[in-house]
Amino acid sequence: MKFGIHIGHMGGPLAEMRKLWKFADANGFDWFSVSDHFQESPPRGGDMDCYEAIATLTAAAMDTTKVRLGSGVYCVAYRNPGLLAKSLTTIDHLSNGRVDCGLGAGWHDVEAKAFGMPFPTIGPREDMLEEYAQIMRLLLDPEQKRANFAGKHFSVTNAPNYPKPLQPRIPIWIGGRGEKRTLRAAAKFADGWNGAYIGPTEWKHKCDVLDRWCGARRPSAATSARAIAPTARATCAARCATPTRWSMSSARWAAPGSASRFATGPTTGRRWRPSPARSSRRASRVSPPWLH
Repeated sequence: MKFGIHIGHMGGPLAEMRKLWKFADANGFDWFSVSDHFQESPPRGGDMDCYEAIATLTAAAMDTTKVRLGSGVYCVAYRNPGLLAKSLTTIDHLSNGRVDCGLGAGWHDVEAKAFGMPFPTIGPREDMLEEYAQIMRLLLDPEQKRANFAGKHFSVTNAPNYPKPLQPRIPIWIGGRGEKRTLRAAAKFADGWNGAYIGPTEWKHKCDVLDRWCGARRPSAATSARAIAPTARATCAARCATPTRWSMSSARWAAPGSASRFATGPTTGRRWRPSPARSSRRASRVSPPWLH
């Protein structure tokens, strides 16, 4: 089993947060992740300290050498996708190829309103999530010279992202529990699903739903790897033709005989590391501590 550490509330003290990610790096943890909020979560009136996710993860990248680095998850209503792509590309270089990208439709309307950020209802935010994931995939792809995408909420036109990320495929996780939109988006656009804060029964049900969405994308895919934990992230390799194995808790997914396909993900302990053969597009499901 592989494990990681997630900071759910970014209130510090900052010196203690630094000790935490250094501890994770020095003691065999596989990932470290932060939450993406501008005030305390859950809301407590807004008077508590809360450090910003990107800046914090950058500091963690400079202080560590082994753990994977991510957020559970970046809210698509808070940043332009081009800005997030540039930020994560920079962290990928600073960390020598250890960053992951977690995306979600968001839920903390209190902070969005406080900072003057448009925060539509869940339907439009799910639309935003789908567009965002597609743009991130284009901008983070080392083989894409320029990115073009025209959506209702986001668009990029002949957009460059240089330097390219060090990783051949930065894993994209989609977080959330919605069965009709979020799990479908994870199967269609992501490498992993982040389903935090659910018990074993609900977790099994969500996994079954995700299996069906993955099967709808590629009916011939018969294998999946998943992790179970009180707040875990599972990876569904439903698009992968390679047989997989699964283990309990925030674990690392690996194909039999391979060293590690999953570089563990921030918050769940399990991450997908793409194989050099980029022809195999995997959809993974995760149940980690790195959702919000």
